[in-house]
Amino acid sequence: MNQALDEEFGRFMRDRWPAMVRLAYALTRNPWTAEDVAQAAFTKAYAAWPRVTQARNPAAYVKRIVINEHRDRAREWRLAERFAEIPLDRGVDVIAETDDRSALMAALRALGPRQRAVVVLRYWLDLSEAEIATAMSCSAGTVKSQASRALAALRKSTELMERSSR
Repeated sequence: MNQALDEEFGRFMRDRWPAMVRLAYALTRNPWTAEDVAQAAFTKAYAAWPRVTQARNPAAYVKRIVINEHRDRAREWRLAERFAEIPLDRGVDVIAETDDRSALMAALRALGPRQRAVVVLRYWLDLSEAEIATAMSCSAGTVKSQASRALAALRKSTELMERSSR
C-alpha cells in the first residue's frame, strides 16, 4: 500500500481499536482473546483496505470481520467457550455486582453464538436491528427472531436461578 493509505488505515485503527476490542470482549468474555480477535480483524482489514474504504460504513465492515473472526475461532477450537470472570471496568462496588454479573455471564454462555452476538450487539453496543443485520450478513427478521429467542432463554434462565436461590 502507499503511504497515504497506510496513514489513513493507522488513523482508522487508532479511532476504532477500543470499540472493536469491546465488541470482541463482549463476544468472547476473555480480554486476551478479545485483543487477539481484534488484531486479527484489523490485519484482515488492512489487507483489504481499499475495498474496506469503498464500503458505505468501514466501521461496520470491520465489525463484521470481528464477528466472523470470533465465529471462525470458535469453530476451530471446537471447545466450550470459557469466559473470564474479570470485568474490564472496575466499578465502585464490583463485589455487589459479582453475583449478578456471574449469573448473566452464565446465562449468556448458554446461548448459541448467533443469539449471543445479537444480544451483545443490540443491548451492550446499542446497535439498531438494521446495523446488526448488516454486521451479521442476515436479514432484520433474523435479527428479531434471534433476539426474541435469546431474551426468552435469558428470562427462563433467570427464573430458574431465582427458584434455585430460594
